[in-house]
Amino acid sequence: MSTSAVKIGKRSAVVLTLASIAGLMMFVWPLLVRVDPQSMQHGPDAPFVFIGILPILIVIVLAELSEGGMDSKALAMLGVLSAVNAALRPLGAGTAGIETVFFLLILAGRVFGPGFGYVLGCTSLFASALLTAGVGPWLPFQMMCSAWIGMGAGLLPRRVTGKAEIAMLIGYGIVVAYLFGFLMNLWFWPFVTDVEVPYHDGHISYVPGDSVLGNLHRFAIFTLLTSTAGWDTGRAVTNAIAILVIGPAVLATLRRASRKASYGTLPTFSG
Repeated sequence: MSTSAVKIGKRSAVVLTLASIAGLMMFVWPLLVRVDPQSMQHGPDAPFVFIGILPILIVIVLAELSEGGMDSKALAMLGVLSAVNAALRPLGAGTAGIETVFFLLILAGRVFGPGFGYVLGCTSLFASALLTAGVGPWLPFQMMCSAWIGMGAGLLPRRVTGKAEIAMLIGYGIVVAYLFGFLMNLWFWPFVTDVEVPYHDGHISYVPGDSVLGNLHRFAIFTLLTSTAGWDTGRAVTNAIAILVIGPAVLATLRRASRKASYGTLPTFSG
């Protein structure tokens, strides 16, 4: 049976839940209140969102450390994987939806657990943004989406092993590829005016003051017509191929590293 190398305690679970709820509100609040579309989108408030994410990461790491789920060896592994992911991202850089940053995040979250995956998602996207000059108002939202991807991988059923595990991870990689595109469209869509596409009659823009269901309906059409068949599908294909081809080897390597490091094992001293 597969087990998480870095176990999550009750305190960490509470922090992750609250952080996820707060993160979700980052995306959906324009649907709950009336906002006026503007050209700067989230430009003015993005720095404050980013400042809010950093304490969350610190609290999660401290909670893991205090409960013994994450020690110095796990932190070192976190740094190594963040650096590897930052180096991998420029290979695709999102061109035509090709993203090389998510498959390792999924595999690491699977091995090391949801808390580790959450923090790795944030640090990977932050480091890669610095490397690729991709810092902008979209970065806090990318970090939160990636954190959820890593956390979700750690929450997948642990009893699934072998080829069934690879199939499960491929399916997960495909699903989160589309969810990532969905959420990353939602962060800017309410602030864009007069959105129209030549192959759809009627506008698909955010309507201030309209019902949540009405705006969600227009947003779903917007996402399907502008993102799903292109960028999101490219991301899903990249995840699936990467996990299928090198997933077994990477999982074996990460699990071997976790066994060698003996995460969660307290040292004993003899006279």
